[in-house]
Amino acid sequence: MILTLPNILTLSRVAVIPVLVALFFLETANGQWIACGIFIFSAITDFFDGFLARSLGQTTAFGTFLDPVADKLLVASALLMMVAFGQIAGVVVIPAIIILCREILVSGLREYLSSFAVSLPVSNLAKWKTTLQMAAICILIVGDAAHPLIPDLIPVRLIGEVGLWVAAIVTIITGSEYLRIGLRHMDQKNTS
Repeated sequence: MILTLPNILTLSRVAVIPVLVALFFLETANGQWIACGIFIFSAITDFFDGFLARSLGQTTAFGTFLDPVADKLLVASALLMMVAFGQIAGVVVIPAIIILCREILVSGLREYLSSFAVSLPVSNLAKWKTTLQMAAICILIVGDAAHPLIPDLIPVRLIGEVGLWVAAIVTIITGSEYLRIGLRHMDQKNTS
């Protein structure tokens, strides 16, 4: 059955992408805050869809396929829109590129290894990477948008930029580990 609660949560991450993208075009502080709220909601569903699927015994092939795809689509959309609207600029584009390239690399590895019935499980460090990445993106979506609860003394954009750099470093580490595992399996296939 495709329409389980976990799969609906996963599908919601894909469904909000057009709304998230449209909010960038408003170019207002309210638009940024609403986009941040939508991104936070989506990040929370990323945790709960897998948790609920396992605890309710509703793990499906569709959910297993769609969950990482939904994450990548959401993250890529947010990063690209922030670059397009100057919320990520200059050298801070580099960690965004690193994150996107790693996602493409891991997706390619998973697809290749699946043809040999080899899975590439998500490591604990990769889960931390996702958490750091989601937090940094949330902060960067808000950027310098004024809010009465956030004093002007807090360098929100800088905090987001540092978070994105840290996420990119962890991304390199986890991507390298996945690549090493993938290459080991490729080497075993070549020698057998």
